[in-house]
Amino acid sequence: MVMTHYMELLASNQPWNLILFMVIPVGLAEALVATEFFTVYLKDQKESAWRSWNKYLGIVVGFYFTGVFLYLMVNVVPTIEWRGFADVLAVGAYLSGVIPLLSIALLELGVIGKGKSEREHMKLHFILLIGFLVVSHVAMIFGMVDPTITGWNQSQNSGQMMNHGNMDSMHMNK
Repeated sequence: MVMTHYMELLASNQPWNLILFMVIPVGLAEALVATEFFTVYLKDQKESAWRSWNKYLGIVVGFYFTGVFLYLMVNVVPTIEWRGFADVLAVGAYLSGVIPLLSIALLELGVIGKGKSEREHMKLHFILLIGFLVVSHVAMIFGMVDPTITGWNQSQNSGQMMNHGNMDSMHMNK
């Protein structure tokens, strides 16, 4: 079966790529969502432990994913021979996750949104978090699509076949 580069990246160099590019960033983002719920639920307690965890997680996931983004943009994206619309959309959506996640980190550090009230800050945090959830789900959905379904013809593109054992451009230990 032919895969998008998104799925190929996660399937290569097992289990490290899966852990580094999916488990850690998505796990941190899901923890951020959970702490967001508790922060809102316990809003009467201004300095709750949930708010502290939420702030910490927002900073960590923002900078972690920025590192992932930079690594992929330098080491992987330049070597990609695109496999059609689904491939471009999956990789593009995944990489675009850096915008909301880095923005959350900068918001938590006070670099952006300085003059905002607590409520406006929370609203922006929600919007950014929802933005990440949307693009990450688009990446996952289109990443699982067989690129031939969206019109890519493997025989017209340098005969490129999937070979999980020979994915040097996507391995962490180049």
